[in-house]
Parts: sequence; C-alpha cells; structure tokens
Amino acid sequence: MLSRSSGVLLPIFSLPSRFGIGDMGPGAFRFVDFLHAAGQRIWQILPMNPTETAFGHSPYHSISCFACNPLLISPEALAAEGLIDRTDLHPPGRLQMGRVDYEAVVTFKRHLLEKACRRFRQQMPNICYEQFCVENAFWIEDYALFCALSARHADVSWDRWPPKARMRKANEITRLRESLHDAVEKLMIEQYLFHRQWLKLKSYCREKCIHIFGDVPIYVPFHSADVWTHRQLFKLDRLHRPLSVSGVPPDYFSADGQLWGHPVYNWDIHQKTRYDWWFHRIAHQTAVCDAVRIDHFRGLVAYWEVPAGETTAKHGKWVDAPSEDFFSELQRRFVSLPLVAEDLGHITADVRETMQRYGFPGMRVLMFGFSGNPANNPNAPHNIPEYCVVYTGTHDNNTVMGWLEKEASRSEKHCLSVISGCMDFARETAWNLIRFAMLSPARWSIIPAQDLLGLGAAARMNTPGKARGNWLWRMTDSQFDALPVERLLEMTVTFGRT
Repeated sequence: MLSRSSGVLLPIFSLPSRFGIGDMGPGAFRFVDFLHAAGQRIWQILPMNPTETAFGHSPYHSISCFACNPLLISPEALAAEGLIDRTDLHPPGRLQMGRVDYEAVVTFKRHLLEKACRRFRQQMPNICYEQFCVENAFWIEDYALFCALSARHADVSWDRWPPKARMRKANEITRLRESLHDAVEKLMIEQYLFHRQWLKLKSYCREKCIHIFGDVPIYVPFHSADVWTHRQLFKLDRLHRPLSVSGVPPDYFSADGQLWGHPVYNWDIHQKTRYDWWFHRIAHQTAVCDAVRIDHFRGLVAYWEVPAGETTAKHGKWVDAPSEDFFSELQRRFVSLPLVAEDLGHITADVRETMQRYGFPGMRVLMFGFSGNPANNPNAPHNIPEYCVVYTGTHDNNTVMGWLEKEASRSEKHCLSVISGCMDFARETAWNLIRFAMLSPARWSIIPAQDLLGLGAAARMNTPGKARGNWLWRMTDSQFDALPVERLLEMTVTFGRT
C-alpha cells in the first residue's frame, strides 16, 4: 500500500469525450494532468470489463472477468494510428452530454471498430498482436469464441446451446473456431487495441506518478466465458445449471436479503487446482492496475449460498471458503498482493482476522459516520484507523450533497454539525467531508469526482437494487474545467498526502 496519499474516484466511462461515453482518449490524459496538478497520486476506476445492455451496462456484470470493454476504446487514438479516418470522428446526430448514451454509443463504435479491425488485419502479421495473444492464451480465444457463439445463439444462455458446443467437445470447438474465424479474430483484435491504448495511458500515469486503483467483482455471471470454459470451478448440476447461487442474508435494510444469482464457486475443485484460475485472474488484474479492490471480500472467507430456484435470499446458509489456504497460496505465488478488501456492512470476526493476517486494508465511508452512537461508529471521522482507505462516499452511495438533501436524518445532520463545528454547513458539506477524509489517519483518502464538484443526487452513479438508470453519470467539459485544482492541492499539501 502506498504511503499517505489521496486520489479521486472516476470511472473511465464517466470522463468527458465527444463520443457519448468516456474513453482512453484526450479526456483521460487531461484527467491525469488534473490529478498531477492537484497533488493526487491515486486514480480509482471501476471494473473495465465488457458490459451488456440487458443488465444496464453494469461493470459488475460481465461476460468475462479478463476481457476489457471495447466501448472504452478511443476513436481519436484509432484515427491517429490510421485505423479509421478523421472523417469517421463525427457521430451521427448529437450525443448526450453529462450522461452515457449507451444505445447510440454501441451503434457508433461498433461501426468504427469493424473498420479498425479490418484495417488492422491488412497489417498482419503483427508481432506485438501475436505476442499479446500468447500472453493472454489462458482466456482470450475462449472469450472470443464465447462471444461469437452468443451472437449466433442470441438470447439463449450457453447451457441451451447445441450439445457439442455446450459440452465443449474438442472436435466441435476446433470446428467452431474455424467456421467463426473472422468473428473470433475481430474480437481478439479489439482486445489488443484496448490493451495498446491502455498501456499508453498507464505509462502516462506512471510518468505523472499516478497509481491506478482498480476493482474486481467477486462473482461472475452464469452466462459468461469464464463459467462456460471452467464449469468445474462452479457448483453446477449434471445439466450444467447452477445448484446454488450468490447473495447476502436478510438484514435491517432488507427482510428478504439480496439474491444476486451468480453461480457460487466449487472451492473443493479450486483447492485441488491450487487456485490456478484465481492466480490467473489476480495476475491479470494487477498487471492492468497497480492495486485492486476486491468487491464483497467477505465472500472469500464465508459466503451466503442460496439454493437455485429460490426467489429471495432468505433460505440460504453460510458456507466457509478455504480462505487461509487460498490466501497463503496467493502469497506464495505473488511477490506482493496489492489488494484492498471491500469490508462494508456487517463483517464478522473471521473476516477481520483474515484481513489482519494477510495485511489487506479495508474501507471506511464517512457518509456512514454520523448515525447511531458517534463514539463507536467505525466510520465516524474520529474513529478512522490508519491502515484503510477512507471515502466520502462510494459509487454505490448517493453523492454527499444528495445524501444531505434526500437521505440524512435530523440526528445525522445534528451529529455532522457537532463534529464539523459548523451549524450552517449545507453549502460546504461535501468539502467538510473531504477535509475529514484528508486529515484522517487513513493511509489513502479517495474522493468521488462528484463530491469534488459538489453535485447533487442527479450525479449519483449507482443505486443498489435498482435495475435501470445506473452507470450513466458523465462529467461535462464545463464541469471538468471547474475541478478545484488549487483547493484540492492546498488541502493535500496541508494534510501531508503529496
């Protein structure tokens, strides 16, 4: 974990751009310049895996935990490489500002990527591309074939594909790779083009002393290349359908719990393979980013398993994962494990002990710090420990101003006024919490970009349990220009986070 530092949370898709979605183009490099000028050392992003319209383009629901989202490829960078023409940089109609226009973006970028891949093929053979495919052989061909087959069998999950494809019979897989060669190769080229652009952006971050802090969802969806390819690693029945699915138990906030529906891991098989799939996954993520957050970390210690077919999570049970053996094996295989544990909510002693034993820092969210008894609230500003990452709020919470205006109770507002020492705090609430985060003992302080701008509930990124209307907020050019460089730098220097 870096020494005392601070940074900003902003997903790639939320960057300003001309193309309806943030990407790895000029807006990303300009944002790195802002971070550097403001004395920041960390850029936290959300998962960059491919997203799907059917699941609201959630970055936490992807058909692959290794592949990256081609919608984040920069058209301007493609044009600079000669893979598309400058005349292609004019989207039909006017794309939305301030929100991601997924429907228009998918149509526009699909056309550009087809052209770019066609031109790239004309340059073949390409030694760098071939090397990339070799280095990513663990996943890339299976991912591309899975996507090509999903397109052929639209709206049908892989367990209902023709038997030989479903069973991954060797002769059939060879035949399908030949018959779908062009589609498979295009998907692999897209991944290489993403990789090439990402390396340039990451290299620029390194020049500016900016570390990229990524995010790893703990589970993968049933209809994914990972489950289709490695089905033995998940609890499936003889028809290759989930026996049990993921979720969390009922609590104060939800009488039914949360039923996520992902297949749960077959840890007995993972243990026999010495966690090889997990090794590849963590190695891939730590190559892409400098550090990663493990979402729902507690599921790697003990997880809530719900029988398939249940309509709520009420009838699940806790099942232990082989956490000590798992993390000991990872420590043996990695020189370092730059992991942060998402440990929000009800966390039991065994999870805390695991984090402490293996040196994984957790999270604190100041927005949660003003409820109940502030003397022992672990998220209260005066209770923040050193070895953690402190946030004003996360992508799953309202913005600070949205929380104050729509969610904070009278007692929470009173507690905030007492701790801040300011009775008329409404206008400066976001900066009060930013100051609390920056002066806290926490090793890392991360501020969502929306809070730096003092934005309200309309800028919220995600509302858990809400199926539509998430992952849309995007920074406009005028908001980018309004980012408080000098104020953030002064606070960063004052509290020793440079």
